[in-house]
Amino acid sequence: MHTILIVDDEPNYQIILAEILRDEGYEVFTADSGIAGLPIVYSTDLDLVVSDMKMPGMDGIEFLSKIKEYNRELPVILITAYAEVEKAVEAMRLGAFTYLAKPFSNQQLLASVTKAVEHYGLIREIRRLRDEATPRSGFGGMIGKSAPMRAVYQLIEKVAPTPSSVLITGESGTGKELVARAIHNLSPRKDAPFISVNCAALSEHLLESELFGHEKGAFTDAVAMRKGRFELADSGTLFLDEIGEMPPQLQAKLLRVLQEKCFERVGGSVTQQVDVRILAATNKDLKDEVEKGHFREDLYYRLNVIHIHLSPLRERVDDIPALVTHFIEKNSQNLGKSLDISPEALRLLVSLPWEGNVRELENTIERAAILCNGDRIEPEDVHPDSMELASAHEWSTSLEISQFIPEHLSLAEVLNGIEEKLVRKALEDNFYVQARAAEQLGITKSLLQYKMKKYNVQRRKR
Repeated sequence: MHTILIVDDEPNYQIILAEILRDEGYEVFTADSGIAGLPIVYSTDLDLVVSDMKMPGMDGIEFLSKIKEYNRELPVILITAYAEVEKAVEAMRLGAFTYLAKPFSNQQLLASVTKAVEHYGLIREIRRLRDEATPRSGFGGMIGKSAPMRAVYQLIEKVAPTPSSVLITGESGTGKELVARAIHNLSPRKDAPFISVNCAALSEHLLESELFGHEKGAFTDAVAMRKGRFELADSGTLFLDEIGEMPPQLQAKLLRVLQEKCFERVGGSVTQQVDVRILAATNKDLKDEVEKGHFREDLYYRLNVIHIHLSPLRERVDDIPALVTHFIEKNSQNLGKSLDISPEALRLLVSLPWEGNVRELENTIERAAILCNGDRIEPEDVHPDSMELASAHEWSTSLEISQFIPEHLSLAEVLNGIEEKLVRKALEDNFYVQARAAEQLGITKSLLQYKMKKYNVQRRKR
């Protein structure tokens, strides 16, 4: 809902204008003078000010100047008598959006208001995009041609044109927000805002205010009315990251928005109507959270209309070379130098477990790009332990793989075959004590258990 302030010292005119705009769905504040209007400008998240030109105490020109000092981009429409048109033109040079000369029709008023509100909405969107500075191309910058990624692309293309809620799951660092952005960019809402909120980053009180906004005085620090992310995302998409961390009380409020498309700001009584598509993401098993009583079952089914799961990077090693190339090019631009990577370093990157997934790989390449000697990334730049690396590097350079690996096998098949042999050997060497086997392999116990399940290695009793 867009918010408008009307300032006019004539009560009847003030009432008429307010009623016309409220009938069109706007939230309207009123003041009888520029002096009374300024506190509302300072304390309310406005989309437009409509002010009379001639007022006692502070005229429209001075009022306009004060507004522009506070918020240069907030549009102001001035209402003038016919004899004041020349003065109104001067006001436009000072930053007024437009003026309306009396008498004017309701249609003229509404047309000017619509243009001003849309203009300010565009300015806000441009400002937000600049702040985010996130590149958007193709599938939101997603990279990978493995079978799991091709399946994700197909799902995105199918669900993007629909209004349905989507639940995106996967481990941390797999790129869940990239999927959400791709859905938004390929949807009919692509020209409207995409707003993201991390539900795990804020306390319950702050998250409620962040999502639904608050009225002035709703709590101690609420010195001004503030619109929440739902209002800012109106007609667009709201991405709720880490939805599994949302407190139960807010889960109920979110369910209401999904069902009825309305809510009240914190401390407010006016119902706000919104048209927002919800995309949610989590690295938790929400079905398991429902069974434990930590997550509402009805909300789970509302969010899980469409489910997109992102596989961890260790299950799509074919994508690692393309990702490494992309991150090297990105860091080359940022650092102003031409970087490349040695075949030995790339082989090492493909063999690592990447428990932090794509995010961990990106951080590793960024660190290597900064610390490498010269313009070439070597194995020692991407390995955490240089002592272990020396022997590994010496072994890999002297290895002639063509002697024992058939040429027709893919990289993934070769790596999986070797990995399975190493896992089984480590378990046998340590009498199936998983903690010791994991230590021998240099991985965590949870990752070992995942690999045992992957290769159908049965646990044995000691």
